Amino acid sequence: MATPLTAARLVKALREEGLEVHEYRDWRSHNRNHKGPWGPVNGVMIHHTVTKGTSSSVELCYRGHSALPGPLCHGVIDKAGAVHLVGNGRANHAGLGDGDVLRAVIGEKKLPKDNEADTDGNRHFYGFECVNLGDGKDPWPEAQKLAIEKVSAAICRAHGWNEKSVIGHLEWQPGKIDPRGFAMSTMRKRIAKRLGGKPDGPTAPAPKPPASHEPFPGAAFFREGRNSKIITAMGKRLVAQGCSRYQVGPGPNWTEADRKSYAAWQRKLGYSGKDADGIPGSASWKKLKVPKV
Repeated sequence: MATPLTAARLVKALREEGLEVHEYRDWRSHNRNHKGPWGPVNGVMIHHTVTKGTSSSVELCYRGHSALPGPLCHGVIDKAGAVHLVGNGRANHAGLGDGDVLRAVIGEKKLPKDNEADTDGNRHFYGFECVNLGDGKDPWPEAQKLAIEKVSAAICRAHGWNEKSVIGHLEWQPGKIDPRGFAMSTMRKRIAKRLGGKPDGPTAPAPKPPASHEPFPGAAFFREGRNSKIITAMGKRLVAQGCSRYQVGPGPNWTEADRKSYAAWQRKLGYSGKDADGIPGSASWKKLKVPKV
């Protein structure tokens, strides 16, 4: 039983274990804490996504869907072994499960058969979704299984837990099958072996990719009659940032809707008055990160 790790402490623990960690959007403040308590935490729960593809899986786990809002876990482990953090706090991943299982996890004892769903697991477990279709055919690359091992060990080290604090969703909630494709008993043996040694230490930071954003074209570019793919790309980014004032579009022609949308972006950044007139400036443009067209 423990107080949840802060976002900074979680990132540090994962990287010290030798993991490649990506921080997705505003994950540090993205949670479901308004729906119930988060903590005390007692263990780590492993899932599979029933999806393929890293980008789409990460976005789904961050946002959720109409029936189940995100975050759907705390982190997504892709097939290459990278960890994408999508939530910090209560997350919709465990649901109701067996209270006897929770008590066994707390006591770090042998797990009983899960045969009821009477206990809120979202309060008590860190959740990690692993990119896999869960059909029994989709492979589990060794890099991905190693990352599951490392993620689990990192959190266990941080809290002083042993490998019995790590369970699969199928061991918690009756009817669940995830993670399908490897045995949690075998994974726990791997985690125990890792906990018997020292962390691998942080990996070298990944090289920064080449610039992939449109450079600022100058304020004079944004005028009536301008037609450019850059304006369409800008509009799409404004929509993604929740600053849309479009009735239709966005499109390639600079319009009053573009100006109003950009003004909303400037206000979001803290600008006001003449500094939020809707005409892009170099500083706000750089933060908008319009992709190259």
